[in-house]
Amino acid sequence: MSNSLTNREKEVLKLIAYENTNDEIAQKLYISNHTAKTHRKNLLEKLSVRNSAGLVRRGFELGLISFEPTPMSAAV
Repeated sequence: MSNSLTNREKEVLKLIAYENTNDEIAQKLYISNHTAKTHRKNLLEKLSVRNSAGLVRRGFELGLISFEPTPMSAAV
């Protein structure tokens, strides 16, 4: 399943996990908003989930997403 994801889809998945909107993803990856939406739609379909929370959960399950601990000083 995760083998069928493109490198770009993996990038988009990580940005979704960090709470980026389609607009923010488009800006960060220098793609159109429409393309960002298409990547999200393809991820939902390929990972067989219904929403962004499902994408993040499945990303963790498949080892596609990991978070670096945030220092307490940065969290304040």
